[in-house]
Amino acid sequence: MTTALAFIFVLGLLIFVHELGHFLIAKLVGIRVERFSLGYPPRMIGKKIGDTDYCISWVPLGGYVKMAGMIDESLDQKIEGQPWEFQSKPIWQRALVIFAGPFMNVVLTAILIAGVTYYAGIPEAPLSSPPSVVGDVLPQMPADSLGLKKGDEILSVNGTPTPTWETMTREIHRFPEQRIVIEWERNGITMQGEVTPRRDPSDGKGRIGIAQYLPRRAAGLGESLVNGVESTIVMTKVFCISIGRLLTGQDSIKSSLAGPVAIAKMAGDSARSGFDNLLYFTAIISLNLAVINLLPIPVLDGGHLLFLFFELILRRPVSVRVRLIVQQVGMALLFALMVFIIFNDIRRVF
Repeated sequence: MTTALAFIFVLGLLIFVHELGHFLIAKLVGIRVERFSLGYPPRMIGKKIGDTDYCISWVPLGGYVKMAGMIDESLDQKIEGQPWEFQSKPIWQRALVIFAGPFMNVVLTAILIAGVTYYAGIPEAPLSSPPSVVGDVLPQMPADSLGLKKGDEILSVNGTPTPTWETMTREIHRFPEQRIVIEWERNGITMQGEVTPRRDPSDGKGRIGIAQYLPRRAAGLGESLVNGVESTIVMTKVFCISIGRLLTGQDSIKSSLAGPVAIAKMAGDSARSGFDNLLYFTAIISLNLAVINLLPIPVLDGGHLLFLFFELILRRPVSVRVRLIVQQVGMALLFALMVFIIFNDIRRVF
């Protein structure tokens, strides 16, 4: 139940904010919005207010804002040249409408990180010899299956005492793909278990998926907002580098991409470790959604922006027939990729 509710919260918030961006700017520049949908058709429930049908649809893998005179997921080619249609507006206004969705996800990321910072504090500089206390446990990693929790202090690895984080990580790094015994303390109780560190392909060292505990200090509203913006900028750079590695074949799609099944599990794990962790996880997924949506792929926002770029260069719109064909091909490829990712999720999670 926790996993289901966390997944609904994360996905619902991200889709709503994204589509709200498209909706608000479309209304602002005078484009008629025919449907605001959370989820893809068929339509489940909703209510029409004015020109817009506000609804929830059955396929919970996204959402869309259907604007008059725009060829999108609905593949509707009805363009009459009315002043309230998407295609009738200047290129810069149409570009703003499309860009507004990903931009809202970026804004949401900064706000969520700022909120978590204001609530939980900002990390202080680590001590010169920090203790081997676990800060976070990464989902679907060996430490997660072992049962390590935030706040646990690791006492030894294979019988070797680990009074500091450095000594503990050094010992774990020595045993990639080898069974080791870890002893830790939780609330004064000593616990023990066996785990097999994964080999990190970048350096060959063993990893179990834990992050160092960092003491935090209270942060004011201003400092929290600055941290939210700065963290969002850093994370955006990291995501762009990761996508570059995927496109150049340096990273595997199987191990790098997560679909709804994996996201649901990670959302549930985050929720169980605290609401602040769930909000931070939501911020990460929100930024992922923004960056991926801006890729120049048909159906995605980046694909629509690419059409506008061609229109700017050619000084005329790309033909309706070409746009329909490209959208259909893009939808087929995206559907095939989604099926692959879901099956890969099931294999990894279960």
